Formats: sequence, structure tokens, C-alpha cells
Amino acid sequence: MAQNRTPLRYPGGKQKLTPFVLELLKANDLEGGHYVEPYAGGAGVAMELLADGHVEHVHLNDSSYHVYSFWRSILDHTDDFCSRISRSLLNVDEWKIHREILRHPEDHSEFEVGFATFYLNRTNRSGVLTGGVIGGLDQSGKWKIDARFPRNELITRVELIASLRESITLHNLDAEKFFATCVKDLPKKSLIYCDPPYFEKASRLYLNHYDPEDHGRIAKTIQKIKRVKWVVSYDGVAPILEYYSERRKFLYQLQYNASRAYKGSEVFIFSDNTVIPRRSSLPYIAKALRSNSRSLYPPLHA
Repeated sequence: MAQNRTPLRYPGGKQKLTPFVLELLKANDLEGGHYVEPYAGGAGVAMELLADGHVEHVHLNDSSYHVYSFWRSILDHTDDFCSRISRSLLNVDEWKIHREILRHPEDHSEFEVGFATFYLNRTNRSGVLTGGVIGGLDQSGKWKIDARFPRNELITRVELIASLRESITLHNLDAEKFFATCVKDLPKKSLIYCDPPYFEKASRLYLNHYDPEDHGRIAKTIQKIKRVKWVVSYDGVAPILEYYSERRKFLYQLQYNASRAYKGSEVFIFSDNTVIPRRSSLPYIAKALRSNSRSLYPPLHA
């Protein structure tokens, strides 16, 4: 596992958790089924599970038109996209062109928006679309604009994903609408992995972020899902723990870099019908499972 399959860099991306998500699939006899990300972003977990043959089909939804356009472009216009990766200039003037495309997406084609999203994601600090260019506008920083743009490797990732296009369904819906319209059509052998925007600091990381009321409303919506199993990951702050107070959960430590390092407790939350593995190959998850064993695995009553 450990190979990065997604072409996008994503603040808070959960690809490090792929081994645990696979352990969840196996514990619930869902390997070979459908895997769903209502907040796809870079879809690092989804792409790794699909490329390695652990799931049959992935459903990716993102409410951001920019992010959706990227995914649609690499699936529908693979050769053109790879050609652009190969020949695009990596300088500040080119960066400004793509920044303007994202500022006025209505004036450009879906492909142009998709590639501009990719370009800024690979050339901005920490992949934040609204962040500044790596190295600064004067390129006086230690790292330059091309520091995260390995052309050949990125082309390989795009081509791999495109080869799996028949196993990928894309949506560009608000998460609530996605839950209302798409979940009912999923096969029973499905796992939904919800990774909403952070409760804290989200406004500086994502184009689309939630207010506290949005987080509370989404929590109610997710917890109404009964026909398929789901898990949620979040920053482990008090309001989130309260929203999901009746669900089994555990806190763990994970660190990301996004302009300044984000470090803090995160939480995994489980639907009542999800079997939680008792062990994990990830040390920080294994520690959390042991520490929370009483609440995660209540004793069976005669």
C-alpha cells in the first residue's frame, strides 16, 4: 500500500489512513464492494483501494466545481490533460493565468477549469487553491514553483486513474443532496467514508467550508443512514464530539502540513452496524483501539 495514487495534494488528505479503511472493509466483509466518498477532494484513499483491487467501484462526490472539473477532465480528456502536464510552463506568469481561470470559471471550459485546479494545486503552498505560489511571486524562496510538479510521475497517476474510469462514478453535488439522492441506490455491500471539511481552520484550507450549523445539520443527515455502513473522520473538537455523542468513536493523533503544520486530535466515528477491527497495522490507530476498547466493543449480554 503506501504508493500515492492521486495526482492532487490535499490539506488534510486521509491517504495515510488507507490501511485502516481496508481493515474496516475486511472486518465488515465489504472488500470487493463499492466505496463512497461524499467529500472526495483528492480521493487518495479511494484511488489506492481501487487501484489495488480492494473495491470494485468508487463513487466520488465533491461540491466544488473546481475539484469536480479536475476529476471529469482526467477521465474524459486523458490524453489532452497529460499533454498539458508535459508541456505547461512552470513560471509565475503561467501561474497567474491559471489563477485567473479559477477566479472566473464561468468564462472557461470545464477542461480549462479542471487543469487550472490541478496546476494551482501542484504549485501552491500545501496545495491550497487560495494559497500563494511556492517560492513566492518573486521566486526567492528555498523551494520554487516546480517543487511539487514531477511531470512524469503525475502523468503516470493520471493514466492509471483513467484506465479505471469504468469503475468510477463522479458527482458534483452538495453533500446533503448527495446523501438524499445517491445513497439509496448504493448496493448493500458498500462503505461510505465521510471526511467533511475541518470544523476549525477550514476557511483557510478549502474553497468550500462549513459553518457550525452546517456541521450539525450534516451530522444529523449522516446518522440517519441505515441501509449501508458508514464512518466519519473529523478534527476532534468538542462540538463534533457532541454532534456524534451517541455513536462509537475514538480520538487519535495525526499531523498534516498546510501552510503551518496542523496537529491535533482527530476522531473516527462509526455507524452502529459497522464492525470495528480490534487491531490495526497503523500504530496510532492500534493505540486508540486499545485505549477505547470498552466503549468500542461493549460486552455481550447473555
